[in-house]
Amino acid sequence: MQIEALSTLIQSRRTINPPLYKGGDISDSIVENILQNAIWAPTHRKSQPWRFSVVKGGALVGLADYMADYYTTNTPSENFSEIALQKNKQNILNSSCIIAIGVEYSPEGFLPEWEETACVAMAVQNMWLSCTAAGLGSYWGSSKPTLNAGEYVGFNSDTKCLGFFYIGIPKDDIPAPVSVRKPMDEVVIWNNKG
Repeated sequence: MQIEALSTLIQSRRTINPPLYKGGDISDSIVENILQNAIWAPTHRKSQPWRFSVVKGGALVGLADYMADYYTTNTPSENFSEIALQKNKQNILNSSCIIAIGVEYSPEGFLPEWEETACVAMAVQNMWLSCTAAGLGSYWGSSKPTLNAGEYVGFNSDTKCLGFFYIGIPKDDIPAPVSVRKPMDEVVIWNNKG
């Protein structure tokens, strides 16, 4: 791939939230391709700490119910919002696929947790770029219910859930992105004086 094509892909990546999905299924082969690209992220000492759990089809209804139940059970009555309850459910139901994102940290002292978390974040960036290339919308959400969904989605007790990666088919009338980045001279220091 030429650097120009890669730059275009990276710069066209954007967050597309589940309310902007129109429903519909995406093939397992596309999801497999997204995950295959994820596991090619850099990983220190080849620890490969990422773990994923795919939720599709009818299982999305069960996950939406889990999200609603978790919110209802764990939200004090003075903070409860029917709108938030419905949003938790609808974000799942609007999606074509949810990939729960997990990390399994190395034994204590082998690698710092921040490095393992960074590896997972790089895997998610690969997923995001893959969704962009496939014309799909995607969003990484880490609400309290998602962070506590590890057991529900099948992660073992050694895997910490870092949220859900929502994937969906974008609606046709999504507004143009408003994505501004700081100029290079505000974020880059060049040390090339010798």
